[in-house]
Amino acid sequence: MSKVFICGAGPGDPGLITVKAMKLIKNCDVVFYDRLVSKEIIDQIPSNSERIFVGRSVGDAATHQDHTNEMMVAHANKGKRVLRLKGGDPFIFGRGAEEAEYLIKHNVKFEIIPGITSAIGSAAYAGIPLTHRRVSSSVAIVTGHEDPLKKGPSVHWSKLGVAVDTLVILMGIEHLSQIRSILLNSGMKKSTEVAIIENGTTKKQREIVGNLGNIIRKARSAKIEPPAIIIIGKVVSLQKKLAWFNRT
Repeated sequence: MSKVFICGAGPGDPGLITVKAMKLIKNCDVVFYDRLVSKEIIDQIPSNSERIFVGRSVGDAATHQDHTNEMMVAHANKGKRVLRLKGGDPFIFGRGAEEAEYLIKHNVKFEIIPGITSAIGSAAYAGIPLTHRRVSSSVAIVTGHEDPLKKGPSVHWSKLGVAVDTLVILMGIEHLSQIRSILLNSGMKKSTEVAIIENGTTKKQREIVGNLGNIIRKARSAKIEPPAIIIIGKVVSLQKKLAWFNRT
């Protein structure tokens, strides 16, 4: 039976992919995969399955997604089982909902298989609990890179500083200076703890820890590049005690 499976591959460590996702990798006819899906996972795709890379980088034309949608429908209409494999979780800034809407529009059956988002996975591997009974009872996960086609930004940065205990920003490295300025102007203190985790859960994972006052300088000095997540809040102070990954 033809169907499209929109599936999360996890944050990078191949060991964090779900059992259901791995079963689909072994049994689907076509696999569309993103640039953040690890090579170890891609290598598990059987030789008799078709592999199609549809990774999109910042700056690529918006029509790239349209072409991906069209190809998924075309393969499903040929009676194939199609796996749309995404880094992280398909419903956390992964365009999974948009793809599902497109499939509905074209009468294609689908399933959604969740994955571990980098917001959770990278934080855990860095030893930063996003919640903690003593210091954090609320979390907000936001994007630092909104759709340029929108009429205006929908993230209310000026309110986030006082609305939640922990703030997790995905795709925010390029706009870190602007985000920092808005948060400081909205009432956050320069002493507020900040962590940046680059290539989280992989062998290339790096972390820098500082505060709103010095994080820009530290990020530039370390030459931090995407993919990376930013965590802001008191929970960052626990990193020194709880960090376990890459410890000798």
